[in-house]
Amino acid sequence: MNSILEITRTSRKMIAPFLEKYTLEQLNAVPTGFSNNLIWNIAHIVVTQQLLVYKLSGLPMNVSDEMVEKYKKGTKPEQAATQDEVDEIKSLLFKTIDETAVDLENKIFNNFTEYPTSTGFILKNAEDAIAFNNFHEGLHIGILMSIRKFI
Repeated sequence: MNSILEITRTSRKMIAPFLEKYTLEQLNAVPTGFSNNLIWNIAHIVVTQQLLVYKLSGLPMNVSDEMVEKYKKGTKPEQAATQDEVDEIKSLLFKTIDETAVDLENKIFNNFTEYPTSTGFILKNAEDAIAFNNFHEGLHIGILMSIRKFI
């Protein structure tokens, strides 16, 4: 399981520079032809990991309900993210993965509600959720790379 989380950390290392390199205005810009922006995709990545791994395991998430409502699947940017929100997302980027590693070591993921993903793959346990999350993050890294060409 350590290698799967190392893949997640590698993904997050690719994402982190977007939060450093781009201004708040650029992070919030929705280019023509896109339905979201850089900061939405990054926050969505953080929220989705928590939903897949913790919520489906019946455990408290390490992100606020407000953040979940703003960045879960099916949402789009309704208002610009503030610098405080960007800072919070930045702090959660690695913190959430570090917490997942500790929780895996402590074997807290005992229950899981099976979940059919939009790809048709059915998540049957937390390990499936962590592995699928890496695929999900890869998709959104591709979107981040596309958006950056237009801002």
